[in-house]
Amino acid sequence: MKKVVLASAFALTAVSASAGSYSEPMIEAPVIVEEAAGSSLGGSAALILLGVLAIAAVVSAD
Repeated sequence: MKKVVLASAFALTAVSASAGSYSEPMIEAPVIVEEAAGSSLGGSAALILLGVLAIAAVVSAD
């Protein structure tokens, strides 16, 4: 009976000792992809506004 108790004690010790490691788990950071915030409309709108102002200046000068 003593041998059975000793065998089960060693078995439980071995199972709990090898159940996991003490090092922290390696967790990879998630990859975040952001789209570029910009549009070609901003440059076009500035050119259109400049053209409208030029036309208004020419018309008012006459």
